[in-house]
Amino acid sequence: MQGDGGEPGVSRGEQVQAAEREAAKRRLLAEAEADRIPAEETTRAIPDRRWRRGQP
Repeated sequence: MQGDGGEPGVSRGEQVQAAEREAAKRRLLAEAEADRIPAEETTRAIPDRRWRRGQP
């Protein structure tokens, strides 16, 4: 099986596992990117009016 274009000494099963790990990594990164909250939304100031309670 060596000489089929893969790395020498790497079995077909190891190549399949590496491809599956890479695909899983890409899926996780895509999911994380989809769930990501933009920084603009997390740093937006929310008015805190508690300090005005004692003022007329």
